[in-house]
Formats: sequence, C-alpha cells, structure tokens
Amino acid sequence: MKYLMFVTAILGCLHLSAQEQGAEWRAPSNSSKAYGTYRNKLTVPPYGLARVTALIGKIPYAEDDSSPMSNKDYMSLSLREKFTYHMIHMEINAQNCDVRPPIQDEDKKIFGMMADGFSESVWSDRQVKFMISNRDSVMALIKESTDRSKRMGANYKMAIVEINGRELIPYIIEVYNRDKKDRDLLTLLMLLMKNNEYRPFMESQSFRKLYGADANYQSYIDYNKANEDLIIKRATDYYNTVRK
Repeated sequence: MKYLMFVTAILGCLHLSAQEQGAEWRAPSNSSKAYGTYRNKLTVPPYGLARVTALIGKIPYAEDDSSPMSNKDYMSLSLREKFTYHMIHMEINAQNCDVRPPIQDEDKKIFGMMADGFSESVWSDRQVKFMISNRDSVMALIKESTDRSKRMGANYKMAIVEINGRELIPYIIEVYNRDKKDRDLLTLLMLLMKNNEYRPFMESQSFRKLYGADANYQSYIDYNKANEDLIIKRATDYYNTVRK
C-alpha cells in the first residue's frame, strides 16, 4: 500500500508538472486558504505524548532521508505510545514535486485524494507493520482520540487507508455528519470503496473523474448535497455488503 501511494504520488507529480507549466499562479481566496489549512491539520494523540516527543527529539540526523527512533527506545514504548509516535512522526522523508500553484476554491471541492498532513514524509515499513498488525487497536484509538478532540485529523484518515479500515465506515459518516466541514472524510469513504474495488463505485462517473486515466492529485467533484448524499449512500451500501 505504501509503495503504491508513493508511485501514485510520483505519477501525479509528473502529470501535474505537464499541466502546470503554463498555469497561472493566483492567490486563493481567504476561505480557500483557511480550508486548505484545516484539511492538513493533524490530530495529536495524548497517549504518552510528553515521553514520545522527548524521544523523537533524540533522533539523530541521517543523510539517507530517514529518521527512525532507535530500536531500544522504540521497544520501550507501550502500544498506545507507539500509536502516538506513528501518528506524529513518519520515519521516511520522501522527495516531493516542485511547488505547485495554490488550489483555487478548495472549500468548494471534494477531492479524489486526501490532504497529506505530513508533506514530504511517509511511514516506514516498521510503522506500517505496526498499524496492520494492531489494526483493531489502531481503529479503537483513532475513535477514542477523535471523540476526545472532536475531529479526525489528516494523519488518522491516512492511517485508516493504510490499514484498510472499512469497518469504520459508519463511524466516518457519523463524524462527518457532526458538522459536515471536513470533506476529506467523504474522500476517505471513496478511497475505501476504490481500494476494495467496490464495483458500483468503480463504474460510476465520479470514479472516472477522480481516478481515471486523466485524473491527478487535484482532481475533484463539486461539493454539493447531491454528491455528498451519493457518496454516503454508496459507502453505506458497500459497508452493508462486507460487514460481519
């Protein structure tokens, strides 16, 4: 999954670069900028946060673009502390594209890809293995922390994709319906349907626009009630086909 996400990002960079060579660089509206900042915010877990932060501060600089905690320190962490570590620190620094023009009207769109709150970093194999091996605990901690903080940050949404947390679909819809502000929760629902190859979604016009041959990282559908309702209905229908 991590490798596929990396390849997708690289292809997206190439596609965008070709598109944006002549793109006009315009400042987005204040509402668009505010929503872009909101999309990228992380949720910081409270579990052993002071200790985890102190241990992260001990990580030495490495020239190979990696920043892992030492195995000794890592193994001393409890499961909850490891969750905190993974949610606030990615161990691999990934090369990013050139600076892209700002997204216009970001607050009026539902994107095919979620915001990446970690910018140029990705989880290491060790981190992904932890999340997959402990996926039930990871999902439970995401729910507990989201309810505590009243929001599901970009890192939590990324973790749900990483572990294929389709069991959380009803909860994701519940969180979205609390204020209907974070449209990346709708994107998360679509990614779960896409990654699990839910045919009714993959045969839809929305899928072709967001994930088809001409799609890129900024592909979107308009944010409106019809699209909102359709995404939630499809995700609910998908969940009802796979729940135990």
